[in-house]
Amino acid sequence: MSAWQGKYVIGLTGNIATGKSVVRKMVEHLGAYGIDADALGHRAIARGAPGYEAVVDHFGKWVLSPDGQIDRSKLSLVVFSDADAMARLETIVHPLVLQAVDMLIRHSREMVIVLEAIKLIESGLKDKCDSTWVVYAPEETQVARLVQKRGMSDITARQRIAAQSPQQGKIDAADIIIRNDKSFDDTWQQVFAAWLKVVPQTEAGLTEQVKTLAGQMSVQRARPKQAMEIAEFINRVADNQRTIKSEDIIAWLGEKAFLLLKRQEKLVGIIGWQVENLIARVDDIYWEAEITFSDVMKALLEEMEEASRNLQCEIALLFIPPHLAIQTQVWASLGYKEGNINSLSTRAWQEAAKESMPPGCILFYKILRKDRVLRPV
Repeated sequence: MSAWQGKYVIGLTGNIATGKSVVRKMVEHLGAYGIDADALGHRAIARGAPGYEAVVDHFGKWVLSPDGQIDRSKLSLVVFSDADAMARLETIVHPLVLQAVDMLIRHSREMVIVLEAIKLIESGLKDKCDSTWVVYAPEETQVARLVQKRGMSDITARQRIAAQSPQQGKIDAADIIIRNDKSFDDTWQQVFAAWLKVVPQTEAGLTEQVKTLAGQMSVQRARPKQAMEIAEFINRVADNQRTIKSEDIIAWLGEKAFLLLKRQEKLVGIIGWQVENLIARVDDIYWEAEITFSDVMKALLEEMEEASRNLQCEIALLFIPPHLAIQTQVWASLGYKEGNINSLSTRAWQEAAKESMPPGCILFYKILRKDRVLRPV
């Protein structure tokens, strides 16, 4: 039994570039509330957060960037080459992460939690979970991902892998092992089977959760089995350079969720939405021209905001293409302000916008909560 009464907590871990976050997203699609403990660790040492002063005091001001934030690349140079330095950093960060995780789980409306943490076992979080899932990939797959997706050199990638504890130690501690080195569909099948095995009481909850709205419309969160329906809709309403296939949707579901708006069972609108590091982001919008754009956005964004608040999100970022950004009255009526990266007041929000905003898009944002999960204590 987990440390949180009434919650079933899946502890998810694995070494760098094994695909933990992809698996977490898949478990979220099945109905779990996802927490990225590693992202919380980054937030814990941001300027104004409770771990900032302790890190600067111990490692020195040389780890700061010109704007006074801790430069994680500089900090990494130290801690990944010095076990004592890494241990000291962890003594600062881990207690803060544990506090934040505890708060998020206690406030979650979902009964099933998936907690992603690279140090799940070492930090003691494993002992608070009901089930431990380990994501595994061969070393050559890890290297290829670090080189292709993070731009590391082959040497740097192998150094990062070698700096971590061996994968076998995590595998030995696992209740469930997910091998993530083939197709997305193969990984999906493993995750789905594991879900039914360790969380059987939620099987009835795998049916779509549909919210009925006025005007014979409803909003629901997409499931993998709807990939073909989503692909066909996008191909019909969007001016794409290439045909979208169901396999593309499955791959996207490893990164984001889709909210579907239906009228009399006919799909009329979609937004692609993801939550990372307590920040909601929308980067895909598709709608049927026969439905008023403002009605589509009101239905989908209100559902996105409610779900994001349930996930303790601080802000919602919309990345809007120019031909939709001119709908200024629609965005204003929904409480969104047009801005740029520098107009965001928090470094984590700025970083999220830099990482996620597609080229050519215009930023709109809305504050979802004034209090912050990791605030100074």
